[in-house]
Amino acid sequence: MASKVDLHIHTTVSDGVHSPLNIIAKAAKVHMEYIAICDHDNLGGIGLAIQTARKYPKLRVIPGVEISTDYSGGDVHILGYFVDYKDPFLNETLTEMRRSRVERARDMVIKLNELGMEISWQRVSEIAGEGTVGRPHIATAMLEKGYIQNMGEAFEKYIGRGGPAYVERIKMGPEEAVRLVLNCGGIPVMAHPLTIMDHEPMVERLVQAGLMGLECHYGGFNPQQIDGLVKLAAKHKLLTTGGSDYHGLDELTETPIGGAEVPMQDAKKLIAKAREIKAKGLAEDME
Repeated sequence: MASKVDLHIHTTVSDGVHSPLNIIAKAAKVHMEYIAICDHDNLGGIGLAIQTARKYPKLRVIPGVEISTDYSGGDVHILGYFVDYKDPFLNETLTEMRRSRVERARDMVIKLNELGMEISWQRVSEIAGEGTVGRPHIATAMLEKGYIQNMGEAFEKYIGRGGPAYVERIKMGPEEAVRLVLNCGGIPVMAHPLTIMDHEPMVERLVQAGLMGLECHYGGFNPQQIDGLVKLAAKHKLLTTGGSDYHGLDELTETPIGGAEVPMQDAKKLIAKAREIKAKGLAEDME
């Protein structure tokens, strides 16, 4: 039976397949109670999601964002829950990050063309639709042309870090992202910690910067890994959160909405913390 909590979902506003409206409908269909929209470097889908969710009395939407950051060992993603999604400075900062993402995607398409893969920028843009162009959109275009057998192959062989078509982009540091979330009234949480090497030292670094939580109950982690992360969170007195990281890219292999088995307690404690720090009133109607 699916969990009634999923605190990590993407929409077409970033690199998801489904619109905020459709995500709400899908979440309601599987009887979700708490979900969080956490698009990459973009807050544009939150208002619509919250408004649409009002049609479903048992469903609540937690406003969130997933900020891409960079450090010497790779990428660190910081989730920001209960951020003031109308904050001008936050939106301006994220707009600059998205602009960099588009420039990077263009350069990747050029590199793929140089490798003999005839991927058009026009087609990649069509796949992205209203969302900001990202690597999953490029991978989809590659799949359509038959250059790869599945989405994962695109990242493993071509557009992942170290691949022949990989391009870096402008990013902020992990500590800077944590501080940005805090300054906008939000709760900073480290996303899927096991996707980076030596995650424990990074957690310790970010705790010093003000990190408040750790994403432990993640769709791609096994029970032993989750248990280890929960203990790490307890060691640093961090909140535990979790989610599917649902994009809708591959319904056969992807963790579905509600499929990460996130404890209801995670959502309750997150909301309690938001109330405690008075996150600009955004948590007032969450129960």
